[in-house]
Amino acid sequence: MLLSRPRLPPAGRRRRLRAWRRTRPFWGGLLVILGGVELLLVPLSPLTVLVSLGLGGIAAIGIGAALVVAGLFLWFLPQARAYVSVHALLLSVLSFLATNLGGFLVGMALGIAGSALAFGWTPLPVAAAGEEGPYEGGRGRGSGPRALAAVPPVLLAAVLATGAPPARAAGAPHGPPTAPRTPPTVTTSLFAPQGFAFAGVTEVPTADGPLRVLVLRMRAASLTDYRLRTRDGGEEYGLAAASLELRGDVTLYLTRFSGCIEGLLCVTFSPDGLPAPPVIPPFVFMTRVSAEQALVTSDLIVTEGLRLEAS
Repeated sequence: MLLSRPRLPPAGRRRRLRAWRRTRPFWGGLLVILGGVELLLVPLSPLTVLVSLGLGGIAAIGIGAALVVAGLFLWFLPQARAYVSVHALLLSVLSFLATNLGGFLVGMALGIAGSALAFGWTPLPVAAAGEEGPYEGGRGRGSGPRALAAVPPVLLAAVLATGAPPARAAGAPHGPPTAPRTPPTVTTSLFAPQGFAFAGVTEVPTADGPLRVLVLRMRAASLTDYRLRTRDGGEEYGLAAASLELRGDVTLYLTRFSGCIEGLLCVTFSPDGLPAPPVIPPFVFMTRVSAEQALVTSDLIVTEGLRLEAS
């Protein structure tokens, strides 16, 4: 009798799966998901004598579902791993008190181990991972060259002096654009984004070397009482506008970002600190915003009452 060998997936599919797994904290996310599933199964099991079906059972279901969602975030949004893994760790520790001893210690242990692995995971360099940088096409969000909508103030001054309408920027030059040595400071009294999402931490080139920045992406953004001041060089230039709108595929590269969410909770984000949440609800706005802006790319920029200031 002949026994057939088990059929393996095609080599190309295995390579794609392996490449996908190496670009995210896969094993950490898997352990977090398994911990959440174990917390979900304990109160639903037939062990009614040992399992609390009161508030402990409800808490186990809630914490277990939250851990499963956190594990999926680690898989499909790896740039937010620091934020997600810290919350997964807190939920895992909380499960010991709020549920059945953290799923009889098994679910808690899986959640703690997975969140630790995800927090300590470091992405491969761009060349080693076989992926393209944040400025290159191919796998980016949409095809075709990106437009550099927010240009340095000195270049914008030359454009305004010649009377050329800056309504739509030209195509981005080949290669990554160079950021100023010292990012200009941007302030606005109201920042209202649409489709705001945290896209991770990267580096942009400057004359003094690479600069670590936060990457924030959105479909559009509206800024009220916009002010920009340069801090690079002897001459200081500034832009002011009653309102400024960025439309299209908007990406912000910031070294620091602070403001008050809904005008109540004031927070500060930086590449070396706790990053912003991976996804922001569409109705959230921020007041008293101050940011150090390395670069901004957008398809279209619309201003009202734009004026150039120099000192």
